[in-house]
Amino acid sequence: MRSFTYVGLPARVVFGVGSLAQLPAELDRLGARRALLLSTPEQADAVRQVAASLGNRAAGVYDKAAMHVPLAIAEDARRVARELQADIGVTVGGGSTTGLGKAIALTSNLPILAVPTTYAGSEMTPIYGLTEGGMKKTGRDARVLPRAVIYDPALTVSLPAGLSAASGMNAIAHCVEALYAQDANPIISMMAEEGIRALAGALPVVVRNPSNLEARGDALYGAWLAGISLGSAGMALHHKLCHTLGGTWNLPHAETHAVVLPHAARYNRDAAPEAMARIAKALGTKDAPTGLYDLEAKLGLKMRLADLGMQAADLERAAEIATQAPYPNPAPIEKGAVRALLEAAYAGRRPA
Repeated sequence: MRSFTYVGLPARVVFGVGSLAQLPAELDRLGARRALLLSTPEQADAVRQVAASLGNRAAGVYDKAAMHVPLAIAEDARRVARELQADIGVTVGGGSTTGLGKAIALTSNLPILAVPTTYAGSEMTPIYGLTEGGMKKTGRDARVLPRAVIYDPALTVSLPAGLSAASGMNAIAHCVEALYAQDANPIISMMAEEGIRALAGALPVVVRNPSNLEARGDALYGAWLAGISLGSAGMALHHKLCHTLGGTWNLPHAETHAVVLPHAARYNRDAAPEAMARIAKALGTKDAPTGLYDLEAKLGLKMRLADLGMQAADLERAAEIATQAPYPNPAPIEKGAVRALLEAAYAGRRPA
Protein backbone atom coordinates (compact mmCIF):
# COMPACT_ATOMS: atom_id res chain seq x y z
CA MET A 1 0.00 0.00 0.00
CA ARG A 2 1.32 3.43 -0.91
CA SER A 3 2.04 6.00 1.76
CA PHE A 4 -0.60 8.61 2.47
CA THR A 5 -1.76 11.16 5.03
CA TYR A 6 -5.32 11.07 6.31
CA VAL A 7 -6.82 14.00 8.22
CA GLY A 8 -10.30 13.43 9.61
CA LEU A 9 -12.46 16.54 9.75
CA PRO A 10 -14.45 17.06 12.96
CA ALA A 11 -18.16 16.72 12.30
CA ARG A 12 -21.38 16.10 14.17
CA VAL A 13 -24.25 14.80 12.05
CA VAL A 14 -27.89 14.34 13.01
CA PHE A 15 -29.55 12.28 10.27
CA GLY A 16 -33.11 11.13 9.72
CA VAL A 17 -36.63 12.05 8.68
CA GLY A 18 -37.93 14.67 11.08
CA SER A 19 -34.48 15.49 12.48
CA LEU A 20 -35.07 19.24 12.00
CA ALA A 21 -36.92 18.99 15.32
CA GLN A 22 -33.51 18.52 16.93
CA LEU A 23 -32.42 22.05 15.97
CA PRO A 24 -33.15 23.62 19.41
CA ALA A 25 -31.24 20.83 21.16
CA GLU A 26 -28.28 21.30 18.82
CA LEU A 27 -28.27 25.03 19.54
CA ASP A 28 -28.27 24.20 23.26
CA ARG A 29 -25.30 21.89 22.78
CA LEU A 30 -23.37 24.70 21.11
CA GLY A 31 -24.40 27.24 23.75
CA ALA A 32 -26.08 29.44 21.12
CA ARG A 33 -28.77 31.95 22.08
CA ARG A 34 -29.01 34.30 19.08
CA ALA A 35 -29.24 32.48 15.77
CA LEU A 36 -29.05 34.30 12.45
CA LEU A 37 -30.88 32.16 9.90
CA LEU A 38 -29.67 32.32 6.31
CA SER A 39 -31.38 31.39 3.04
CA THR A 40 -31.83 32.35 -0.59
CA PRO A 41 -34.79 34.57 -1.56
CA GLU A 42 -36.52 31.48 -2.95
CA GLN A 43 -36.45 29.74 0.43
CA ALA A 44 -37.28 32.79 2.52
CA ASP A 45 -40.72 31.52 3.54
CA ALA A 46 -39.37 28.16 4.64
CA VAL A 47 -36.55 29.67 6.68
CA ARG A 48 -38.93 32.12 8.36
CA GLN A 49 -40.98 29.15 9.51
CA VAL A 50 -37.85 27.67 11.05
CA ALA A 51 -37.10 31.01 12.68
CA ALA A 52 -40.62 31.17 14.11
CA SER A 53 -40.16 27.73 15.65
CA LEU A 54 -37.12 29.03 17.54
CA GLY A 55 -39.00 31.95 19.07
CA ASN A 56 -36.78 34.58 20.66
CA ARG A 57 -33.69 32.46 19.97
CA ALA A 58 -33.89 33.61 16.35
CA ALA A 59 -31.98 36.89 16.13
CA GLY A 60 -33.14 37.43 12.56
CA VAL A 61 -33.30 36.14 8.99
CA TYR A 62 -31.01 37.07 6.10
CA ASP A 63 -32.53 35.78 2.85
CA LYS A 64 -30.23 37.21 0.16
CA ALA A 65 -27.84 34.27 -0.40
CA ALA A 66 -26.86 33.93 -4.07
CA MET A 67 -24.92 31.57 -6.30
CA HIS A 68 -21.14 31.70 -6.06
CA VAL A 69 -21.32 33.98 -2.97
CA PRO A 70 -20.81 37.50 -4.39
CA LEU A 71 -18.47 39.42 -2.09
CA ALA A 72 -20.92 42.33 -1.77
CA ILE A 73 -23.61 40.03 -0.37
CA ALA A 74 -21.10 38.38 1.96
CA GLU A 75 -20.06 41.75 3.36
CA ASP A 76 -23.69 42.79 3.82
CA ALA A 77 -24.48 39.56 5.67
CA ARG A 78 -21.43 40.06 7.90
CA ARG A 79 -22.74 43.51 8.78
CA VAL A 80 -26.17 42.15 9.65
CA ALA A 81 -24.66 39.42 11.83
CA ARG A 82 -22.70 42.05 13.76
CA GLU A 83 -25.66 44.38 14.17
CA LEU A 84 -27.92 41.58 15.43
CA GLN A 85 -25.18 40.30 17.76
CA ALA A 86 -25.73 36.79 16.44
CA ASP A 87 -23.75 34.03 18.12
CA ILE A 88 -24.38 31.36 15.47
CA GLY A 89 -25.34 31.14 11.81
CA VAL A 90 -27.97 28.57 10.84
CA THR A 91 -27.89 27.89 7.10
CA VAL A 92 -31.08 26.41 5.65
CA GLY A 93 -30.67 25.58 1.97
CA GLY A 94 -28.11 24.44 -0.57
CA GLY A 95 -24.56 25.35 -1.45
CA SER A 96 -25.27 29.05 -1.95
CA THR A 97 -26.67 29.41 1.56
CA THR A 98 -23.98 27.26 3.16
CA GLY A 99 -21.38 29.29 1.29
CA LEU A 100 -22.77 32.53 2.67
CA GLY A 101 -22.58 31.15 6.20
CA LYS A 102 -18.98 30.22 5.57
CA ALA A 103 -18.22 33.72 4.30
CA ILE A 104 -19.50 35.16 7.58
CA ALA A 105 -17.57 32.63 9.66
CA LEU A 106 -14.37 33.35 7.75
CA THR A 107 -14.07 36.87 9.13
CA SER A 108 -16.00 36.68 12.39
CA ASN A 109 -15.49 33.18 13.86
CA LEU A 110 -19.29 32.89 13.99
CA PRO A 111 -19.98 29.13 14.21
CA ILE A 112 -22.26 27.49 11.65
CA LEU A 113 -25.00 24.92 12.03
CA ALA A 114 -26.01 23.67 8.60
CA VAL A 115 -29.41 22.32 7.53
CA PRO A 116 -28.96 21.19 3.89
CA THR A 117 -31.97 21.03 1.59
CA THR A 118 -30.02 19.95 -1.53
CA TYR A 119 -27.25 17.47 -2.26
CA ALA A 120 -24.44 20.04 -2.57
CA GLY A 121 -22.31 18.51 0.20
CA SER A 122 -20.50 21.76 1.03
CA GLU A 123 -21.76 21.55 4.62
CA MET A 124 -19.12 18.86 5.25
CA THR A 125 -16.12 20.82 3.96
CA PRO A 126 -13.78 23.57 5.16
CA ILE A 127 -13.78 24.94 1.59
CA TYR A 128 -15.19 28.39 0.89
CA GLY A 129 -15.61 30.46 -2.26
CA LEU A 130 -16.19 34.15 -2.96
CA THR A 131 -16.84 35.89 -6.26
CA GLU A 132 -15.68 39.42 -7.05
CA GLY A 133 -15.17 41.14 -10.37
CA GLY A 134 -16.25 38.08 -12.32
CA MET A 135 -13.64 35.81 -10.68
CA LYS A 136 -14.40 33.10 -8.14
CA LYS A 137 -11.68 32.41 -5.59
CA THR A 138 -11.72 29.42 -3.26
CA GLY A 139 -9.80 28.55 -0.13
CA ARG A 140 -9.69 26.32 2.92
CA ASP A 141 -10.09 27.39 6.51
CA ALA A 142 -11.10 25.35 9.54
CA ARG A 143 -13.25 28.24 10.77
CA VAL A 144 -15.84 27.70 8.03
CA LEU A 145 -16.50 24.02 8.75
CA PRO A 146 -19.99 23.74 10.29
CA ARG A 147 -20.03 22.61 13.92
CA ALA A 148 -23.09 20.44 13.31
CA VAL A 149 -25.18 19.31 10.35
CA ILE A 150 -28.83 18.26 10.43
CA TYR A 151 -29.76 16.03 7.49
CA ASP A 152 -33.54 15.70 7.24
CA PRO A 153 -34.61 13.95 4.01
CA ALA A 154 -38.09 15.44 4.37
CA LEU A 155 -36.62 18.89 3.68
CA THR A 156 -35.44 17.80 0.22
CA VAL A 157 -38.85 16.60 -1.01
CA SER A 158 -39.76 20.08 -2.27
CA LEU A 159 -36.60 20.22 -4.42
CA PRO A 160 -37.85 19.75 -8.01
CA ALA A 161 -36.83 16.58 -9.81
CA GLY A 162 -34.55 18.35 -12.27
CA LEU A 163 -32.74 20.31 -9.59
CA SER A 164 -32.47 17.18 -7.46
CA ALA A 165 -30.79 15.36 -10.34
CA ALA A 166 -28.36 18.21 -11.05
CA SER A 167 -27.56 18.64 -7.36
CA GLY A 168 -26.97 14.91 -7.05
CA MET A 169 -24.57 14.92 -10.01
CA ASN A 170 -22.73 17.81 -8.34
CA ALA A 171 -22.28 15.53 -5.33
CA ILE A 172 -21.12 12.66 -7.53
CA ALA A 173 -18.52 15.03 -9.00
CA HIS A 174 -17.10 15.52 -5.50
CA CYS A 175 -16.74 11.75 -5.15
CA VAL A 176 -15.21 11.30 -8.61
CA GLU A 177 -12.48 13.86 -8.02
CA ALA A 178 -11.79 12.63 -4.49
CA LEU A 179 -10.80 9.27 -6.00
CA TYR A 180 -7.94 10.81 -7.99
CA ALA A 181 -7.23 14.04 -6.10
CA GLN A 182 -3.74 14.86 -4.87
CA ASP A 183 -4.69 13.99 -1.28
CA ALA A 184 -6.66 10.84 -2.12
CA ASN A 185 -6.34 8.04 0.42
CA PRO A 186 -7.91 4.60 0.97
CA ILE A 187 -10.33 5.75 3.67
CA ILE A 188 -11.81 8.59 1.64
CA SER A 189 -11.84 6.43 -1.49
CA MET A 190 -14.16 3.98 0.26
CA MET A 191 -16.50 6.83 1.15
CA ALA A 192 -16.34 8.30 -2.35
CA GLU A 193 -17.15 5.01 -4.05
CA GLU A 194 -20.04 4.40 -1.67
CA GLY A 195 -21.28 7.95 -2.26
CA ILE A 196 -21.39 7.38 -6.03
CA ARG A 197 -23.19 4.07 -5.54
CA ALA A 198 -25.81 5.58 -3.23
CA LEU A 199 -26.48 8.60 -5.44
CA ALA A 200 -26.50 6.68 -8.73
CA GLY A 201 -29.08 4.31 -7.29
CA ALA A 202 -31.24 6.96 -5.64
CA LEU A 203 -31.40 9.74 -8.24
CA PRO A 204 -33.41 7.87 -10.91
CA VAL A 205 -36.00 7.01 -8.24
CA VAL A 206 -36.09 10.62 -7.02
CA VAL A 207 -36.69 11.85 -10.57
CA ARG A 208 -39.52 9.35 -11.11
CA ASN A 209 -41.07 9.89 -7.68
CA PRO A 210 -39.84 13.05 -5.94
CA SER A 211 -41.82 12.26 -2.79
CA ASN A 212 -40.08 8.92 -2.19
CA LEU A 213 -38.49 9.49 1.23
CA GLU A 214 -36.34 6.36 1.11
CA ALA A 215 -34.71 7.48 -2.13
CA ARG A 216 -34.39 11.02 -0.79
CA GLY A 217 -32.64 9.62 2.27
CA ASP A 218 -30.26 7.52 0.16
CA ALA A 219 -29.40 10.56 -1.95
CA LEU A 220 -28.78 12.70 1.13
CA TYR A 221 -26.58 9.95 2.59
CA GLY A 222 -24.59 9.91 -0.66
CA ALA A 223 -24.29 13.70 -0.58
CA TRP A 224 -22.97 13.51 3.00
CA LEU A 225 -20.24 11.10 1.88
CA ALA A 226 -19.53 13.30 -1.14
CA GLY A 227 -19.02 16.32 1.08
CA ILE A 228 -16.64 14.44 3.36
CA SER A 229 -14.73 13.22 0.30
CA LEU A 230 -14.39 16.68 -1.18
CA GLY A 231 -13.40 18.25 2.13
CA SER A 232 -10.76 15.65 2.90
CA ALA A 233 -9.21 14.78 -0.47
CA GLY A 234 -9.62 17.97 -2.44
CA MET A 235 -10.34 18.93 -6.04
CA ALA A 236 -8.88 18.67 -9.52
CA LEU A 237 -9.60 19.89 -13.06
CA HIS A 238 -13.36 19.35 -12.98
CA HIS A 239 -13.90 21.70 -10.05
CA LYS A 240 -11.51 24.28 -11.48
CA LEU A 241 -13.52 24.37 -14.69
CA CYS A 242 -16.83 24.67 -12.85
CA HIS A 243 -15.49 27.43 -10.61
CA THR A 244 -14.33 29.26 -13.74
CA LEU A 245 -17.62 28.86 -15.61
CA GLY A 246 -19.70 29.76 -12.58
CA GLY A 247 -17.61 32.62 -11.26
CA THR A 248 -16.93 34.36 -14.57
CA TRP A 249 -20.06 33.55 -16.61
CA ASN A 250 -22.49 32.95 -13.71
CA LEU A 251 -23.62 29.60 -15.08
CA PRO A 252 -25.89 27.64 -12.72
CA HIS A 253 -23.72 25.76 -10.25
CA ALA A 254 -25.15 22.24 -10.10
CA GLU A 255 -26.11 22.08 -13.78
CA THR A 256 -22.60 23.14 -14.79
CA HIS A 257 -21.10 20.37 -12.70
CA ALA A 258 -23.40 17.88 -14.39
CA VAL A 259 -22.50 18.98 -17.92
CA VAL A 260 -18.73 19.11 -17.35
CA LEU A 261 -18.29 15.94 -15.28
CA PRO A 262 -18.27 13.22 -18.00
CA HIS A 263 -15.80 15.23 -20.07
CA ALA A 264 -13.48 15.92 -17.14
CA ALA A 265 -13.56 12.21 -16.32
CA ARG A 266 -12.65 11.43 -19.94
CA TYR A 267 -9.75 13.90 -19.72
CA ASN A 268 -8.36 11.96 -16.74
CA ARG A 269 -9.40 8.43 -17.72
CA ASP A 270 -6.01 7.16 -18.85
CA ALA A 271 -4.10 8.96 -16.07
CA ALA A 272 -6.23 7.56 -13.23
CA PRO A 273 -7.18 3.98 -14.15
CA GLU A 274 -7.76 2.76 -10.57
CA ALA A 275 -10.11 5.63 -9.82
CA MET A 276 -11.97 5.08 -13.08
CA ALA A 277 -12.44 1.40 -12.29
CA ARG A 278 -13.97 2.27 -8.91
CA ILE A 279 -16.27 4.89 -10.48
CA ALA A 280 -17.44 2.40 -13.12
CA LYS A 281 -18.05 -0.25 -10.45
CA ALA A 282 -20.13 2.15 -8.36
CA LEU A 283 -22.16 3.12 -11.44
CA GLY A 284 -22.60 -0.49 -12.55
CA THR A 285 -21.02 0.17 -15.92
CA LYS A 286 -17.81 -0.68 -17.78
CA ASP A 287 -16.50 2.82 -18.45
CA ALA A 288 -16.61 5.75 -16.03
CA PRO A 289 -16.96 8.74 -18.42
CA THR A 290 -19.66 7.15 -20.58
CA GLY A 291 -21.38 5.77 -17.47
CA LEU A 292 -21.61 9.27 -16.00
CA TYR A 293 -22.91 10.66 -19.29
CA ASP A 294 -25.52 7.94 -19.65
CA LEU A 295 -26.72 8.42 -16.06
CA GLU A 296 -27.23 12.12 -16.70
CA ALA A 297 -29.10 11.40 -19.93
CA LYS A 298 -31.32 8.96 -18.01
CA LEU A 299 -32.05 11.67 -15.46
CA GLY A 300 -33.15 14.05 -18.22
CA LEU A 301 -30.48 16.67 -17.47
CA LYS A 302 -29.25 19.28 -19.89
CA MET A 303 -26.13 17.90 -21.52
CA ARG A 304 -24.61 20.96 -23.21
CA LEU A 305 -22.95 24.10 -21.91
CA ALA A 306 -24.78 25.82 -24.77
CA ASP A 307 -28.04 24.96 -23.01
CA LEU A 308 -26.84 26.74 -19.86
CA GLY A 309 -26.14 30.03 -21.64
CA MET A 310 -22.45 29.62 -22.47
CA GLN A 311 -21.34 31.19 -25.74
CA ALA A 312 -18.96 29.45 -28.12
CA ALA A 313 -16.95 32.66 -28.38
CA ASP A 314 -16.13 32.42 -24.66
CA LEU A 315 -14.63 28.92 -24.67
CA GLU A 316 -11.12 30.16 -25.44
CA ARG A 317 -11.22 32.61 -22.54
CA ALA A 318 -12.59 29.90 -20.22
CA ALA A 319 -9.74 27.56 -21.14
CA GLU A 320 -7.26 30.37 -20.53
CA ILE A 321 -8.63 31.20 -17.06
CA ALA A 322 -8.89 27.54 -16.01
CA THR A 323 -5.28 26.83 -16.90
CA GLN A 324 -3.72 29.92 -15.36
CA ALA A 325 -3.67 28.56 -11.79
CA PRO A 326 -4.78 24.93 -12.14
CA TYR A 327 -5.64 22.59 -9.30
CA PRO A 328 -3.46 19.45 -9.05
CA ASN A 329 -4.71 16.91 -11.59
CA PRO A 330 -3.75 13.36 -12.70
CA ALA A 331 -3.41 14.28 -16.38
CA PRO A 332 -1.23 17.25 -17.34
CA ILE A 333 -3.14 20.53 -17.71
CA GLU A 334 -2.69 21.77 -21.26
CA LYS A 335 -4.67 24.68 -22.62
CA GLY A 336 -5.37 23.03 -25.97
CA ALA A 337 -6.65 19.86 -24.34
CA VAL A 338 -8.78 21.82 -21.87
CA ARG A 339 -10.21 23.83 -24.76
CA ALA A 340 -11.12 20.54 -26.49
CA LEU A 341 -12.78 19.34 -23.28
CA LEU A 342 -14.86 22.52 -23.15
CA GLU A 343 -15.81 22.19 -26.80
CA ALA A 344 -17.07 18.65 -26.14
CA ALA A 345 -19.05 19.87 -23.14
CA TYR A 346 -20.41 22.80 -25.12
CA ALA A 347 -21.71 20.43 -27.80
CA GLY A 348 -22.79 17.75 -25.32
CA ARG A 349 -20.98 14.95 -27.11
CA ARG A 350 -20.93 11.52 -25.49
CA PRO A 351 -17.32 10.78 -24.40
CA ALA A 352 -15.53 8.39 -26.74
